[in-house]
Amino acid sequence: MSGFPYMNRQYLFDKYPNDVVTVECFKLWDEVIAQIDAGEVLVRNHYLSLDPYMRGRMSQAKNYAASQDLNTVMQGGTVGEVIESRHPGFKVGDTVLCTGGWQLYFRASPSKDSNHIRKIDVSQISMSVYLGAAGMPGITAWYGLNKILKPQVGETLVVSAASGAVGSVVGQLAKQKGCHVIGIAGGPEKCEYVVETLGFDDCIDYKAYPDTETLSHELKQLAPNGVDAYYENVGGYIMDAVLENLNPFSRVAICGLIAGYDGRSIPISNPRAILVSRASITGFIISDHLDIWPQALADLAEAVANGVLIFKESVSNGLESAPDAFLGLLQGHNFGKQLVKLV
Repeated sequence: MSGFPYMNRQYLFDKYPNDVVTVECFKLWDEVIAQIDAGEVLVRNHYLSLDPYMRGRMSQAKNYAASQDLNTVMQGGTVGEVIESRHPGFKVGDTVLCTGGWQLYFRASPSKDSNHIRKIDVSQISMSVYLGAAGMPGITAWYGLNKILKPQVGETLVVSAASGAVGSVVGQLAKQKGCHVIGIAGGPEKCEYVVETLGFDDCIDYKAYPDTETLSHELKQLAPNGVDAYYENVGGYIMDAVLENLNPFSRVAICGLIAGYDGRSIPISNPRAILVSRASITGFIISDHLDIWPQALADLAEAVANGVLIFKESVSNGLESAPDAFLGLLQGHNFGKQLVKLV
């Protein structure tokens, strides 16, 4: 039996930030969903994913993806339940992963763009995990590690933002491949979690080493034979410090540069280090590699279900909490994957 009409509450992107994102960049809006068309489904979003890439879309500067238009629903991944369907491939009650955005309900057209919605199996793991360890962040980690860094047994791998949704998966998968893994994270609590719970060999608290020289020196103590592979999530002086410790013909995968998400320029201070090490540096965006999603998704979901891939979630409650939670994410206040619970 249809439940129309539905009152949808959503956050619109209201204005571009000057430098630092503020809550004034978002506008709360209500709309009525009176019906859906043939071929469409209506999803009740249960969890919203907050991710650093969203900051890059909130700008008119050149980026790997088009800037988000003003007065449109803030973009973001969601998981939820199909509550209305006029599409033969989806039925009411299906659990789905989709690009539902910052709103309670998402109206999707699977036939027009199947990338916006896909069914997920929640018989073994929670639906929220499909936004983290077994979702876009986990797939990002899986691709960068397996397709770009291609680490070998015994190599030393460094990953920044090691306690985050991407970095935590990178390190665990690298350990399973026989690597010596060193994380970089912010604060003693995060570093203890990375080593004691996730199983990294070491973790550097970058807050205790606030410049390139001191951080580079500490890394050299932990990796006296150099770094073979580096998974970059941050940029800035942290990247500079790791570049100074790269071995010849090392590999670097760059999937994020959160140090620059407040609008600041983040130049590399010593590009000579790249030449000296003859390093291969590859930037990538996981949405360019949708072909690997099914395999990566299956691998990660199985690993979570079997307890061999550990994850941590930071959850704020209610759609209205999203702006403050997003600002906290950009400032490193989250611990693990940042989510907003909508139901």
